[in-house]
Amino acid sequence: MSVLYLDCVGGIAGDMLLASLIDAGAALDPIRGRLPVGTIGLEVDRVERQGVGALALTVVAPEEHVHRTWRDVRVLIDASPMSAGARARAHIAFELLARAEGRVHGVPAEEVFFHEVGALDAIADICGVSLALEQLGIEEVVCSPLPLGGGFTQGAHGTIPLPAPATLELLSGAAVYGIADEGETVTPTGAALVAALATSFGPMPPMTLSAVGVGAGTRDPRHRPNIVRAMIGTRDRAHGREEPGPMVLETNLDDLAPELVPDVVAACLAAGAADAWTTPVVMKRGRPGITLSVLVAAEHERAVAEAILRHSTALGLRVRRTEHRWTLDREFRTVDVRGHEISVKLGLLDGEVVNIKPEHRDCVRAAEVLGTSVKEVRSAALARAHDELHERSPRVLS
Repeated sequence: MSVLYLDCVGGIAGDMLLASLIDAGAALDPIRGRLPVGTIGLEVDRVERQGVGALALTVVAPEEHVHRTWRDVRVLIDASPMSAGARARAHIAFELLARAEGRVHGVPAEEVFFHEVGALDAIADICGVSLALEQLGIEEVVCSPLPLGGGFTQGAHGTIPLPAPATLELLSGAAVYGIADEGETVTPTGAALVAALATSFGPMPPMTLSAVGVGAGTRDPRHRPNIVRAMIGTRDRAHGREEPGPMVLETNLDDLAPELVPDVVAACLAAGAADAWTTPVVMKRGRPGITLSVLVAAEHERAVAEAILRHSTALGLRVRRTEHRWTLDREFRTVDVRGHEISVKLGLLDGEVVNIKPEHRDCVRAAEVLGTSVKEVRSAALARAHDELHERSPRVLS
């Protein structure tokens, strides 16, 4: 299991994180060549922050006055030469940004104008990080607690207190602590990347360290190095063995419009849920209803509970902890089906592939372009993945 630990010494921003990953070994030219907007350039330079050597990254892009919606950004990402896996990571980060900005300004996520966070440099940072993680083969991201400074900054809507409101929305459920320094230590783009990528917050997990990269922020304050350190290594996970169980949140609903059910499930997943599902039930007085069940790690419990209460008609939730669970290790590969990249999830038991699952959303997109059925694309992706795995190892699901 390849794990990335983010040591956010001075905080985190999109350019800091991307610089740290490049410093840790991600190749810059392939990242440049697959960004959604061809006019974007990336430049790196060696710098020091309080005597610590680091890599600084600058996004070079033409000045523009475009305020993009989440839909606009999604179109750019989908039309890019990024792989399916990298696109998926970028989608999640920008969707979280849209939801956070929407909650702050009281508008639907689809109608949010990103202003600063929709600028070309933010697109470059988020998509660049997604591409770098794929290059490095990162399967898990753990993040240190985040230092939050204070003060004020100027934004498109006027004077904004720090941490910015959207940043705080994005960091719901994250481990944070306040510092006396004034200034923006965690940007909305950095917060969105952490929220989208990190599976947990805390100290560095036990691992065999293989690479370290240091990314620098623009400012150079006196009290702490303005850097983020990317520490990459491998650790032994419980593959097909017992491990502590997650939380289960449940509620019964008999007054939720059926067309809103997918939106509630999507909101739970965006808030950090590992899985969500509904079960038909018969409630008191014979009324038909559903039970909404959500699987969530303890650190995301509050954020997911708030998502359920905000997006559904529930007035309360039941919470229980499962005693333990059995899990397979997971890896992601990309296969080509008639010129279209399909992300494939692999389930491994002690290193042996026992499950292969093509990403349904990628199959739908390819089927629409190819003018064929989703079932046909899925079957082709499954066969392609099966063939490629057999070429590399005989221990593959038959």
